[in-house]
Amino acid sequence: MTARLWRFPGGLELPGHKAESCERASGEAALPDEVILPLQQHIGAPAEAEVEPGQYVRTGERIARARDFVSAPIHASVSGTVQAVEDRPIAHPSGLSAPCVVIASDGADAWTELQPVADYTAEAAPELRNRIREAGIVGLGGAGFPSAVKLNPGGHPVETLILNGAECEPYITCDDRLMQEEPARILRGMLIMRHALQAQRCIIGVEDNKPAAIAALKAARDELAATDSAAAGVEVTTVPTRYPAGGEKQLIYTLTGKEVPSDGLPIQVGVVCHNVGTATAVERAINEGRPLVDRLVTVTGSAIAEPRVWRVRLGTPVGNLLEERVRNWGDIGEIIVGGPMMGFRLFHHEAPVAKTSNCLLVPAAEELTPAPDPMPCIRCGACQEVCPARLLPQQLYWHARDKDFDKVQDYNLFDCIECGCCAYVCPSHLPLVQYYRFAKTEIWAAEREKKKSDIARARYEFRNERLEREKAEKAARQAEKKKQVNKGDDQKKAAIEAARKRAQQKKEQQGVQPKNTDESELTEDQKRKLAEAEARRQDKEAAAGSGGGEGETREKGE
Repeated sequence: MTARLWRFPGGLELPGHKAESCERASGEAALPDEVILPLQQHIGAPAEAEVEPGQYVRTGERIARARDFVSAPIHASVSGTVQAVEDRPIAHPSGLSAPCVVIASDGADAWTELQPVADYTAEAAPELRNRIREAGIVGLGGAGFPSAVKLNPGGHPVETLILNGAECEPYITCDDRLMQEEPARILRGMLIMRHALQAQRCIIGVEDNKPAAIAALKAARDELAATDSAAAGVEVTTVPTRYPAGGEKQLIYTLTGKEVPSDGLPIQVGVVCHNVGTATAVERAINEGRPLVDRLVTVTGSAIAEPRVWRVRLGTPVGNLLEERVRNWGDIGEIIVGGPMMGFRLFHHEAPVAKTSNCLLVPAAEELTPAPDPMPCIRCGACQEVCPARLLPQQLYWHARDKDFDKVQDYNLFDCIECGCCAYVCPSHLPLVQYYRFAKTEIWAAEREKKKSDIARARYEFRNERLEREKAEKAARQAEKKKQVNKGDDQKKAAIEAARKRAQQKKEQQGVQPKNTDESELTEDQKRKLAEAEARRQDKEAAAGSGGGEGETREKGE
């Protein structure tokens, strides 16, 4: 029974140029003398280096940890000594440098100890995701989104797991060769993903220009079903060859008829989509304990002597990989990373192969014609007809050119997958995708600045609140201290007054007349006591006077 398919809007039929590099089996590229491993090889936060110059590392050893939830660690792709952790040129449209770990290979390729999983079905989904995350696996179709994040449905039920084997862009054939050579590994990786997601349905979508890959997958599925009943339910579905059939949203619509919401994610419609290369990397990580340290790369173009797919260690300088494969370096027009539609020009031959580098396209100089000068837009509408995302490229172009970034977002700029269909058919030769990328970059930069401003404002407001709180607390402490001091003074005064009264009472009890007291104010008893006290005083003085006279007489007589 043929599965029902849906046709996504727009798209193009392009010359494939795939036979040149797909006729030969993939090869193993030689180990480079030095690898340059960028800390940013994925969407999200860059990894944080954990090694220092002079440190010895083994192949597969983690050299940089993931810094955030949307991030991925980096592992040594060769054994050897860390030479530096510094900025180096990377494969990026900007041509700029970025932080990298540089390792000098010792040629031994000594691997670190690997820890495979004996039975993945006995593992809980979070444990499987954590192992995939620690293996540094990202989407190998070109986007580079951390795979463990996509394997976390966040509570959403997963109806369908899709493996993308469309590989729709011209010249690129690494997924085709992988499906022909390692179909069983792809299927085992898909079943591991299915277990992690608890998906109900599994589909592998392959364009109909890959008959050998389709046959290999079906044969491997039937063979694997004899030992694993879960494999029997995997659907291998042929989709029409039309660019960009390999776009995530386009493939989901083609296979399921479900449309991913604008600015939404596939999980919102119960679908998760991964690349066939990613499934292979997952299988290696779980069943062999092997982190992502290499990938298949299509090396093709008219300047290449023998176009072919090669398994290349990550961090290998592009110049090293092409050194023995280019016919004549003088005939090279340029080096393109990726395909002719979505790829970008490489500015530095020493830039390394990264996790997202699926193709090196090297055309001869005579093939490259200067791009025609852009002319005014004639409003023909051809760009709208071929847009697979149902956008209005013409309106996006006008607002991006005018830097009206609010308007450009109103027209759903971020639904653009930058496939290049609009620019391909534009009779005015307008570099439409460059305008869209410019607008996206400016909006992201503005959002980053706004985020920084919001953080700074929140920090300022928090500081003011803290200072006001501390001021109020200090005033309260001072008021309480003053209250305690006043209370102590009152107690001291009360104690003094009580003591004075006690002394006064004692004097009164002893019959001592208070100073400055008027005799007329005394009671009869007090007057009597004063009189008796005065009489006693006089008697004492008289006695003292008579005793003194007798002493003097006796002294004179002697």
